[in-house]
This record gives sequence, structure tokens and C-alpha cells, in this order.
Amino acid sequence: MPTEDDALQIAVYAFDGVTMFHLAVPQLVFDEVRRLGLAPWRTTLFADRAGSVRTAEGYRIGGVSGPAAARAADVVVVPSWFDDGRRVGPALQEALRAARDRGATVAGLCLGAVAVADAGLLAGRRAVTHWQAMDMLSARHPDVAMDATVLYIDHGDVLTSAGTASAIDACLHLVRSRLGAVAANQVARDLVVAPHREGGQAQYVQRPLPPRSTDDPISRVMEWALLHLGEPLTVDQLAAAAHMSRRSFIRAFGTSTGTTPAAWLRSRRLDDARRMLESTDLPVDQVAATCGFGSAVTLRQSFAAAFGTSPSEYRRRFDAR
Repeated sequence: MPTEDDALQIAVYAFDGVTMFHLAVPQLVFDEVRRLGLAPWRTTLFADRAGSVRTAEGYRIGGVSGPAAARAADVVVVPSWFDDGRRVGPALQEALRAARDRGATVAGLCLGAVAVADAGLLAGRRAVTHWQAMDMLSARHPDVAMDATVLYIDHGDVLTSAGTASAIDACLHLVRSRLGAVAANQVARDLVVAPHREGGQAQYVQRPLPPRSTDDPISRVMEWALLHLGEPLTVDQLAAAAHMSRRSFIRAFGTSTGTTPAAWLRSRRLDDARRMLESTDLPVDQVAATCGFGSAVTLRQSFAAAFGTSPSEYRRRFDAR
């Protein structure tokens, strides 16, 4: 059952010219947490001054709070930014810095990473934004390491996401990191979106990729691998299951998913391990064996690298029973 410890106040920055999609994504994902009874999360729109904003589509949204909403929030979200990449004003910069300094999480979704970078919260760190703005942001902030190979990057206190729909991935990640994989999967299922997508936006630069289908050998081998996660799968075995040479399979897998077969397998096994830790009382070594890690030591190492915690601590925090 949700408790007061699960309560979260989320402030989403709104400005004249923001698109309805970018403004709606964090509200849709985080409010679904409340609608499903998973936790008492609340989202509020705020702007430089209380009143209303006009969206890019021409709609007027009223009842927008002033900057005070950001000062009371546990998570402050900049869901996008102006297409011209204009520099962020001092008031918003100060609001974002103050939020981070008092322990709130600051999220720059899509072009919202521009605002977070201008506030100085990404200096010396990796970040991601829409691929069309990567060069611009890198030139403006050479101390920020831009990475187009991921959909989002979470430093704990600051999070950035890639272009447009990647905001959904980042928001689901926040749900997962605070409420667990079961809760995030439930939200994703209700929104009819993937609970976790692989790869980054580099695969979308310059040319769109055709959608995968069940006739695609990569799709088929991924489905097959999910049924055999407990086995010691190798790249050669996956390539054989796809009826491809090792080199051709690795190349085709990367083109199709934006990641490597080994990274994809590790991520799927970690997903399975999290689900088991949340919903069963199986010992960690049995979870490791069932998910294909081979030993509890390997699971603990992979868990620490991916989530910064141990399987046992994760279970204590997210036990869904």
C-alpha cells in the first residue's frame, strides 16, 4: 500500500510556445501513478509568473502556478525548450539550481536539457538531448559530454532525455527508480507503451528505420532469447538461432536495436531479476541462476553497476508483496 513516504510533488515548467505533447508527457506518466493508486504523486504546472501560457498549437492553458511551485517540489521538470535554443533566463536558472541544491531531482526532457545545462547542472557530466540540438549544446557547453547512444541519463540529482518520445522513457525510469519495476510496468501497460526501450537516438539520425516485425530474424531471436534467459546464452548461439553469421548478426542487431546483443541480454536479465526480487522470496543465488547470471556474485556486480544498489537492498525497498 502507498504511504506518505511515497508522496511526491512534481513541478513541470510551462512557457509560451511549448508543445502540448511535451507538456503532457510528464503529467500523463506521473498522474497515472496516482490514478492507479500506486503512490500519492501530484503534478503542477508552473511558469515564470502565475497565470496562463499559450502552446505552440495555439491553446491557452490557465491556472498555471508561479515560481513558488518549483520551490516546494521534489521533482522539477523542464519538458522542452524553445526551438531556437535561446539561453535560459536568470530566474529559471536560479530555480533549477535551488531545487537541485535542496535535494530535488531536476529533469530536462528533450530540449529541456538546454535549460538544465544553462543552469550549470551538467558541467563535467554526460547528457543527452534531441539529436538535432546535440552539436549546439556541445558547442555552448564544451564541459558537458553529449551522448547520442542512450535515451536518457540519470545522475540521481539531474536527469536528461533524448528527443520527444524519449521523455516517456525517462519518466517511466523515474517511476521505476522510486516505486520499482512492477509499478513502472503497470503504468506502462495502462498507457500502452513499452516499459523499457533499448538503444539510443543515434539510430534515428538522418534516416528512419523500418519497424521490426515478426518476420525479422532479429525480432525472432529476441523472442527466443527471452524464453531462454536462464541458459548461458552466447552471441554465437544467438547468431545461430537467427541463422546468421556472428559478424552479420552483431551488425544487424545493432542497426535494429541501437545496442549490442550482450548489453541487451544483460538488461533483460536485470529486468527479470528485479521482477523476481519484488514479487518472490527466492534467495538471491536462486534469482541469479534463474535469470542466467550464473552466480550471485555476477548478479550483485551487474546490479551495482546498473542501479547503484545491491539485490538485497533493492528487495527491501521494492518488495511488492
